[in-house]
Amino acid sequence: ARPVRRVADLEGIDALVIPGGESTTISKLAVEFGLLEPIRQRIAAGMPAYGSCAGMILLARTVLDGRPDQRGFDAIDMTVRRNAFGRQVDSFEAPLEVVGVGRVPAVFIRAPWVESVGPEVEVLARLSGGPADGRIVAVRQGKVMATAFHPELTDDTRIHRYFLNLAES
Repeated sequence: ARPVRRVADLEGIDALVIPGGESTTISKLAVEFGLLEPIRQRIAAGMPAYGSCAGMILLARTVLDGRPDQRGFDAIDMTVRRNAFGRQVDSFEAPLEVVGVGRVPAVFIRAPWVESVGPEVEVLARLSGGPADGRIVAVRQGKVMATAFHPELTDDTRIHRYFLNLAES
């Protein structure tokens, strides 16, 4: 793994992980450093990609409650709602059943959720119970996947292994 900060860094990349963080900032930096279109094109050409939290927002075709100037990679036919679970103080951890993975601990920090998906999108996980019962929080379209939660904040590596297997298939 290596960071991608410039267009030249995309050379030789087989797959891309788009991390959590602040989606508007990542969007601005992708535009400023000329990465937005090259990444869009690489994903459209079949490069596997995985986005967690802000990465999910950037992979979405449509974003609700985003900034008007926010741009993304338009890689998954889904509509996401930014900060759907509320503010930082509303962050939580919950067990989640993920298709092809099993039960995992899921950490949600100012996370989005998926409002709707297109016909080619496979729903990998929905929340169970509570006020967000049934909300979609993990999806996959071809070799592109996204989660509303942060698997990197737990010791469980199965989500990342799932993506690596997807990328290698």
